[in-house]
Order: sequence, then structure tokens, then C-alpha cells
Amino acid sequence: MKVEVDVHRCVAAGQCAMIAPDVFDQRDEDGVVVLLDEAPGEEQRDVVSESAMACPAAAIRLVPA
Repeated sequence: MKVEVDVHRCVAAGQCAMIAPDVFDQRDEDGVVVLLDEAPGEEQRDVVSESAMACPAAAIRLVPA
């Protein structure tokens, strides 16, 4: 699985960073998403999928590897 984020769509809600802190963070200055791991392991699949579904801006996309 590969993770893509659209920082231009991000509304800095922070749901992704709360759900999957090993994969997502937020910039200090404006709260916009920072992708920490663009290819997380299978053990992260559930939380990354949950993060994508919880994103109010639909800024997270999962791409099959």
C-alpha cells in the first residue's frame, strides 16, 4: 500500500495524526498534514484506512502497491 496526501485539500483537522501517528503528523505553523511514511507496512493498513475515511477534506488516498 502506498499513501498519498493532497496538502492543498487538507483543512488541518488532525484526525489522521491522531489515528495513525506513525504515518501522519501536522506542520507546526498551520496544522497541515505531513506524511511520515508513504509506504507503511501491512500492520498499519487498518489505521491508515481509518485515517483516510475520517479525513473531512478527503485529502488522503490509498494506492495499491
